[in-house]
Amino acid sequence: MIKVLFICHGNICRSTMAQSVMQYLVNRQGISAAFQIDSAATSREEIGNPVHPGTVEKLQKESIPVIPHRAVQMKASDYEEYDYLIGMDSANLRNMRRIVGDDPEKKMFLLLEFAGEKGDIADPWYTGNFEDTYRDVRRGCEGLLVYFRLSKKLSAPPAR
Repeated sequence: MIKVLFICHGNICRSTMAQSVMQYLVNRQGISAAFQIDSAATSREEIGNPVHPGTVEKLQKESIPVIPHRAVQMKASDYEEYDYLIGMDSANLRNMRRIVGDDPEKKMFLLLEFAGEKGDIADPWYTGNFEDTYRDVRRGCEGLLVYFRLSKKLSAPPAR
């Protein structure tokens, strides 16, 4: 099983969007049994709050089921629990390292790395632009699945 934790600042916009998009993609490909997908925050500001209405609206517009979720804070023990800890921006990555310490197993990444890009996924909490955030999250999640296949972490999809 591949265990993935998506992480952003508050765990109500980007990381929950990535969690729902990734779960949708693996469900659609019939490989959900190979994954455990969750999300968390680096801050405590939104703990207990539901997915942001803008994220819900955008996912519904794309016909992607929203994973029921309440914001939780990332814990140091998540480093041992998950195979991949994927931040949405460089500030998240710095805060992830603050929470878990060093990354000796090279488990921490930025989501856009899997889309072959450098840079951050903009926080729609500040920008109000859920369209661009969704576009970047979708590219990152699709790239992550390609990465898993190319690195032989997933077998080839069944023939149809």
